[in-house]
Amino acid sequence: MKFPGNIKMSFRSRMFILLGGMLLAVMSLLYTNKLADVLRQKEQHDVELWVAAMERVSREAFGNYLVDPLISHILSNQNNIPFIITDENLNLIMSNRIDEQVLKDPERFKRKIDELVEENTPRTVRLTWSGHSHIIFYGKSELLTALYYFPYVQWLIIFIFILFTYIALQSTKQDEQNRVWIGLAKETAHQLGTPTSSLLGWIEYLRTQEVDPSVVDEMNKDLLHLMKIVDRFSKIGSETVLTPMSVNEVVGETVMYFRNRVPRNVTLSYNGLAMAPVKANLNVALFEWVVENLLKNALDAMQGHGEIDVNLSSNDKSVIIEVRDTGKGIAKGNWNRIFDPGFTTKTRGWGLGLSLSRRIVEDYHHGKIVVAKSEIGRGTTFRITLKRLEE
Repeated sequence: MKFPGNIKMSFRSRMFILLGGMLLAVMSLLYTNKLADVLRQKEQHDVELWVAAMERVSREAFGNYLVDPLISHILSNQNNIPFIITDENLNLIMSNRIDEQVLKDPERFKRKIDELVEENTPRTVRLTWSGHSHIIFYGKSELLTALYYFPYVQWLIIFIFILFTYIALQSTKQDEQNRVWIGLAKETAHQLGTPTSSLLGWIEYLRTQEVDPSVVDEMNKDLLHLMKIVDRFSKIGSETVLTPMSVNEVVGETVMYFRNRVPRNVTLSYNGLAMAPVKANLNVALFEWVVENLLKNALDAMQGHGEIDVNLSSNDKSVIIEVRDTGKGIAKGNWNRIFDPGFTTKTRGWGLGLSLSRRIVEDYHHGKIVVAKSEIGRGTTFRITLKRLEE
């Protein structure tokens, strides 16, 4: 199992990286906009050159300027700018980089002219020799269009870069913290191994003395439970092995252990031992931990008096375990938050029990654990759903 950890990188360092990326993005955006403005001015200058050339030819020469070598040369050198030249009645005279299908369809031709008008103000050329005018509608070149959209692409790339950097840092630091927790858990299990072995010897010694056997048996049960806890800690970080087990018995064993240890004014009931066995893939040591956590939370919520009902049911696909108490209840806004690491409504505790329970149920047993129902002052019902194994 993995425990949640905090990123060791300081807040100042993370903010420095974030602000650095933002600064680069802003500088890139400003520079690209500057290049776009320069290119736009150049293209407008080119159009002004066309207009001047056309007007000059119309003053100094007769005939159609479109076949004049000077005009043809100027237009041929501006083939990266889309344009349409029409007469006063918007009849097509010449075009460049405009789809032929658009030119042939009157409706699309009109819409295209409207689009070009939105991009740039049309220029009118007065032909002195004929008294007529020609109108130049022109748009942005492909390069200029690319420059306008390029900053947004840069922003997107930088955002993705920052996002993946953050995720990588989060994952790396969390893995480091997980390794620390795993090492601590295994070392704890190792340290507990010696006193538990010693206690086993002392219990065997007590059996040879004039001591109430029932007391020794209860002490032995507590020691066996402690050994289970040691086993759980030793399994942290190891591969979780699931085996087909009777859910009735696994849950029942934990309930029976608690039944003799709950306060006198608390009633603990369980229906699973009186019904037909239902099976699921379980890791017994870890799943008992989940049931134990739910029972402990129920006892804390009831503060010494009330009822705990552990109910087992099943259908064709699922096994359902519900733990209901008559405690203080949980506010609806906290139904999901109580599974977050560190969140607790208790005056003491680390808020890890339910977080670990969710990880054990959902990550390792591929099931689901939720707050099925809760009312303030009336109690809470937790529900665990597992995949049922067919008999």
